Amino acid sequence: MFHALESIEFRDTWVPQPGGLQHEVEHMAIACSYYLEDLDGRELPRRFLDAFAAILAHSNYAPVLDVAARMKARCGRCADTCPVYQVTREKRDIPCERSELLLRVYRRYFTLGGNLRSRLGDTFDLDDAYINRMAEEYYRCTACRRCKLECPLGVDHGLITHLARWILAEVGITPKALVVATREQLDGKTHNTSGIPAPAMMDTCEFLVEDCADEHQLKIDFPVDVAGAEYVFFPAVSDYLLEPDTLMGNAAVMMATGASWTIGTHNFDGINYGLFYSDRLLDRIVSNEVAEVKRLGGRKILIGECGHASRSAKAFVPTFCGGEAAPPVINIMEYTHAQWKAGKLRLKPDVIKQRVTYHDPCNIARSGWITEQPRDILKHICTDFVEMTPNRTENYCCGGGGGTVSIDEIREFRTLIGGKAKADQIRATGAEIVVSPCANCKKQVAEVCQDHDLDVRVCGLHDLILEAIDAPEFMIIPQDAETATTAEET
Repeated sequence: MFHALESIEFRDTWVPQPGGLQHEVEHMAIACSYYLEDLDGRELPRRFLDAFAAILAHSNYAPVLDVAARMKARCGRCADTCPVYQVTREKRDIPCERSELLLRVYRRYFTLGGNLRSRLGDTFDLDDAYINRMAEEYYRCTACRRCKLECPLGVDHGLITHLARWILAEVGITPKALVVATREQLDGKTHNTSGIPAPAMMDTCEFLVEDCADEHQLKIDFPVDVAGAEYVFFPAVSDYLLEPDTLMGNAAVMMATGASWTIGTHNFDGINYGLFYSDRLLDRIVSNEVAEVKRLGGRKILIGECGHASRSAKAFVPTFCGGEAAPPVINIMEYTHAQWKAGKLRLKPDVIKQRVTYHDPCNIARSGWITEQPRDILKHICTDFVEMTPNRTENYCCGGGGGTVSIDEIREFRTLIGGKAKADQIRATGAEIVVSPCANCKKQVAEVCQDHDLDVRVCGLHDLILEAIDAPEFMIIPQDAETATTAEET
């Protein structure tokens, strides 16, 4: 029997257990470490196989699975690349062993050999317990895809994790935190994962304009619903609640460089949880982004400091929204770096005196897409920049990838197990500031540092750019004028 479920009694509340938190609901067919919405447990194996068959019929996963399923050898070289396995040393946390859970189902039910073996007495039949095992173990993976670097056969275990989660989602097995946020984004009144109404977003932007004037003596603006702008801006919507300095830094760069940009009121959220568990929802979310760009007559999609928002748009806007005719996607760090290199953005050298290190978000660094741009800037504005080791394409995940950062009930697992390698890296640098240019990574790294007793500041790249920008004269608010404005308001 699956050892993670041994000795667990059904109960009405969750309690901490080693390696995670078991949350049980009385008489529920599936018992996981994370909260689920009410689940229809009837005929789960049949429904799982129906969903699996439908996905194979209407996607291009079949050739990938067919190749992976033929590779019976599991050398385990992926094990030591996985930050979860490095801590637990449990077989279930070896990436190729986790992938085998789905590949076994594929061989048994979707290949000729599996069909013949079943007629000759193969004893494997998909049941509720096996689905429960997959539901648990595929959310112990952060989908960071670091394991792919070491696989001699090139098997993408992160992709298999994603596919398994998609099939599970089609039968109603997805962490409640992800489901609720995505439902609000796609079908709710606010159309974003944080439930922020457009007027509240605009109020926040007005406050940030005032705050930037008060704290930094800089004039900034957040253009809203401007028709025909070059860039339509989609940050992680949580930035409007949690990351004021990041947003002020974004706006300062855009104003200093004379950018043509806007925020749309119909859709202003770059978050895309579909990347973590459902291609069907991934498609709908990027299609909504493109629809907002078209509504405003914009030309390009500008993503804020968010790794998964950037990757989901960069990779899947062309896939689902017109190929070469789709709007180009650019990350705000790419824009800032290009403007700085072109001489259109001035940054003061050696402004940041504390020791600074940089965390590579997996979704923009694993492929080598965005690695050097932020480093170039940090080396210019910081007097003491140090690297974590390893870094860039070989970086360690923060421990909250694959959407797990949003599942607060597994924080103990996320930070003490999944985040241990990152905590060790940060501690080794002796850094006072960790730059983490991703909304999810910021939350996770901050919690990792808190749970590992690391006294560091976690911030975005544009938080520091805000401190280092050599703003053009038209943006600078004279101290006397600011004082007079404050007195008049009083």
